[in-house]
Amino acid sequence: MTGSAEGKSTLYIYKNNKKFKTIKLNSQGRFSIKVPLQAANSKLSFYAKDSAGNQSPKIQVAVANQKRPAKKLMHAPLIKQMPELPRGCEVTSLAMMLNQAGVKANKMTLAKQVKKDPTIYRYSNGKKYFGNPNYGFVGNMYTFSKPGFGVFNKPVAELANKYMPGRIVNLSGQSFDSVLDYVGAGRPVWVINTSWFSHVPRKYWQTWYTPQGPIRITMKEHSVLITGYDSKYVYFNDPLDGMKNKKRLKKQFIEGWTQFGKQAISYY
Repeated sequence: MTGSAEGKSTLYIYKNNKKFKTIKLNSQGRFSIKVPLQAANSKLSFYAKDSAGNQSPKIQVAVANQKRPAKKLMHAPLIKQMPELPRGCEVTSLAMMLNQAGVKANKMTLAKQVKKDPTIYRYSNGKKYFGNPNYGFVGNMYTFSKPGFGVFNKPVAELANKYMPGRIVNLSGQSFDSVLDYVGAGRPVWVINTSWFSHVPRKYWQTWYTPQGPIRITMKEHSVLITGYDSKYVYFNDPLDGMKNKKRLKKQFIEGWTQFGKQAISYY
């Protein structure tokens, strides 16, 4: 959103009659504000107040419906997780997303900075006890010789927000159409999927007992950066095999993504 008002005034923005943003303008009064994708027909209203409390007329606009492109393909930077980060697919995919946004981010620095779950793996009385990836990275990221797993969307989004404050959007739990909306708008999307990029049968899943309670886990877990789509395929950068714009059937990809709770992160 762009526009102008009196210099050094305060701009008030409402969405569907609820406060959305408040911004202090500079001496020139011009503004350019990045916002997440908005639902069609959402109502946005604006007014400004100067230091004396004088208020401008209110301006209201409606968000127009824009059809998502039938296909999209981006060329995001490709970063490989190996050999330094055997279990670092999540932070490496995040590094690719941040670099695509023009933000300098190093996978090794992100590996150090992502929140960790310190729970030690143990097996007792037929039960596996380990950390919770919803809380932080579980186990060892740097070697397969020690127990480890990965990390889910909340700690990753928290870390991403430190690099792009106020511009990270956590799409987790939403439909895959929401993911494609961001890709269609030119924003790659970080996701968790199965390492098969399709449905993983029940026999490969197990229960872990974590400090926050039991969770269902399969070791066939992976994180990639979605870079495109068409009517049949989803395209993505895979940090493990180093393939750029790798493709998988959309139906199968969504099945694997759904099994891991529809986890997705992007930016605006």
